[in-house]
Amino acid sequence: MLSLNDIWVHYGPVAAVKGISLEVEENEIVTLIGANGAGKTTTMRTITGLHHPTSGEVRFCGERIDRLDPEKINALGIAMVPEGRRVFPQMTVMENLEMGAYLRSDTAGMKRDIEEIFGYFPILEERQKQLAGTMSGGQQQMVAMARALMSGPRLLLLDEPSLGLSPIMSQQIAKIIKALHQAGRTIVLVEQNARLALLLAKHAYVMETGSIAFHGLAEDLRDDPKIRETYLGV
Repeated sequence: MLSLNDIWVHYGPVAAVKGISLEVEENEIVTLIGANGAGKTTTMRTITGLHHPTSGEVRFCGERIDRLDPEKINALGIAMVPEGRRVFPQMTVMENLEMGAYLRSDTAGMKRDIEEIFGYFPILEERQKQLAGTMSGGQQQMVAMARALMSGPRLLLLDEPSLGLSPIMSQQIAKIIKALHQAGRTIVLVEQNARLALLLAKHAYVMETGSIAFHGLAEDLRDDPKIRETYLGV
């Protein structure tokens, strides 16, 4: 479904991503893990068109997308939940969801999706008239995820969904990610909580200073001595 081939991304003269390649198959969860500054978020922003690579190709369902604008990439079926949630704080929960569907015109389909989303996030149905900025961090994360789902994506990118959340709320978000995957969603997950990420994903890529240091089945990386020592604290 998604492939990155020898992607380089620069900020001025500095290379933030250095020739990485990765593959995401349909209906799987793939995770990117690594320390702060490893290039994970830059990679996600490159997939969505917020950064254009210096060289290399990004393809989605066979179509090259690395020179497209973000709104065109979103229209193709890619949506990202950004790090830090970034909800519209002065808008209600429902207004945030409607913003996620700004490219859509299928009213009946949007109504069905809202009902489905409320099944994943029942608290949002209860608080659909509440201003998003007055909600807890975990609830705002749910708003951000629900907003992305309202675009009807084939591929969902999650950038640090557990960041700043309590362990209980992190587990709740993990359950929702599992449920989305079981419903057929393809997901790319960037997550500093490597233990959680490797439990959720099928395949994993470990980034170090802009490069892919390790990749393989997540269950194999969970058992790798270096991964366990460096990223899992074992």
